[in-house]
Amino acid sequence: MGGDLVLPCHIREYIVFNFTDCKPIVSFRQVVKDHSQGANMPNNKVLPVACVQMHWAKSMAFNLERTLHYIKMAAADGNRVVLFPEANLTSYYFPYLVELDQAEVRRALDRVCQAAAESKIWVIVGTIQKTADRFLNLAHVINPAGKIVHEYAKINTAGADEKRYCRGGDKLALFEIEGVLCTLVICRDGRHPELYRLPAMAGAQILFHPSCSSDEIEAVTWKRTSGRAQQPVGPNTKIFHCVANTIGMAPDGRQNTSGASFIRDPHGIPLAEAGYYQEEMITAVLDLERADRAYIRDSMQNPPFLQKYWQQMVADVKARANLKPV
Repeated sequence: MGGDLVLPCHIREYIVFNFTDCKPIVSFRQVVKDHSQGANMPNNKVLPVACVQMHWAKSMAFNLERTLHYIKMAAADGNRVVLFPEANLTSYYFPYLVELDQAEVRRALDRVCQAAAESKIWVIVGTIQKTADRFLNLAHVINPAGKIVHEYAKINTAGADEKRYCRGGDKLALFEIEGVLCTLVICRDGRHPELYRLPAMAGAQILFHPSCSSDEIEAVTWKRTSGRAQQPVGPNTKIFHCVANTIGMAPDGRQNTSGASFIRDPHGIPLAEAGYYQEEMITAVLDLERADRAYIRDSMQNPPFLQKYWQQMVADVKARANLKPV
């Protein structure tokens, strides 16, 4: 009817799996109307984002199908960016991924690029790919035309398998989405503040943080209770923090992962949070005026004797930003 007030809404989808054949058997959505906003579009600069929480140890065919599903879902919900977990296409389960045909990995990534173009949305996905010198744990930033415009290789490897098979990258992430400077770290990199604080000094207002916090069962329980898996960066930067983590157990039952993906504002306040165990998508609208980088700007000025060093490091970050990890 012409007099109806149309309110924005956020969609959360839950999936229940039959783990015998890894097929979804139940899918249901929770639609939450946002009554805090009227029908008028905001005048301030905003960026609607989605973070997807997926299983970390499934086949690439399964992962690709779920990734394509959530790209469509995120776009249909009005989001401009959708972030997926660490290595969401190849999985992070090394006994499986190290045997993958690399041509098949590239084809899966090409299919994601195609889907981004079809849905006209920014997509950030992960793969672990073989190079001439071991493997690289990669994040790929894909624009709404379906082109990979930025790639970042995880710098600090974590866990025995990753340390055995992978080497670290040698640049920091700095790229634009819809005119907004952003940065990116992968999982363990989030424990090294210089990897996102330096890009924030260069102007980044959003940290995208794909993760797979897989670990022994006891360690995962401790991560959950201590909040150790992903710690919000807003309180030491004043930028947004978007985390897409994983759920589920390893095929041998020896490892679990902590879930709890989140989107937090520059004060560290939760805007959206996921559960521990289920595959789901969370969304939030980022008001970029809130990301004033106040703590970062103060750090660049005080103490004065460090100013020239920060300036030089920021210049180096910018100079290396577009290097392709190889």
